[in-house]
Amino acid sequence: MTLPRSSINALRSNLDRALSAKDPAAIATAVDVPLRNTNVVGGPSGGNSSSTSGSVHREQLKVDGVDWSNVLNYLLDVHLAIASNDLASTYEAQSSLHSALNHNLSSTKGNWLIPGIHTVCRNTHQTAALADEYVNRNAGTRNDHKRLQSAVTLLQASYSKTLNDRVELRPNEPLSEEGSKKVGVLYIVNQLFSMYFQLNTLRLCK
Repeated sequence: MTLPRSSINALRSNLDRALSAKDPAAIATAVDVPLRNTNVVGGPSGGNSSSTSGSVHREQLKVDGVDWSNVLNYLLDVHLAIASNDLASTYEAQSSLHSALNHNLSSTKGNWLIPGIHTVCRNTHQTAALADEYVNRNAGTRNDHKRLQSAVTLLQASYSKTLNDRVELRPNEPLSEEGSKKVGVLYIVNQLFSMYFQLNTLRLCK
C-alpha cells in the first residue's frame, strides 16, 4: 500500500522545488508532517517497522546530482502512516526519514539544510514520545521508552554533524551554501535536553 499518486506527486514536487532552490524555509516545510493537525491514535496492529524492510515507496529524486530518493520515500512513508492512524509506524518512518536527511546533510555544503534538520529533529522527538505513550497505555506499563531512546541516537547524530562542521561560524549571517552547520547546534541541544529529562538521564546533559 502506498499513498495516492496525487499525494505523491504533490509531496515530491514540493520537495524538489525547495531543494532545487536551496530554500531553507521551503525545505523545512517540505519535510514537515501534520502531527499537530491530525489525530494519530496508534492503529490496531501497533505498526510495522519501515526501517526493517525499507520504504514502501519507490520514487526517484535527484537534485543537482545528489540523490534525495531516500528522503522522499521515507517522507511519503510518514504521511502514509499518519493517514493510517498508526503511531508505531509513524515513528519508524520518521526515524528513517531523519537518518536519510542526516546522511544528506553530510554530503551538502553550507547550512541551508539546517531548518529541515531542525524540523525532523522536532518531529522525531514528538513521534517517539507519542508512540511510547501509546504502547505504555495499551500495555498498562509506564517505563517503555524504547522509541525515545532510539530517537536520542538520531538527534545525537544530527548534533555531531552540525558541531563538527569545519566551516567557521559567523553569527547572524543568512543561511547559504557557504555557511557553517554549527548554526544548528543550539536547537538540537535544546531538543536533546528535553528528551534527557523525559528519560530521566540527566547525566547525558554534561
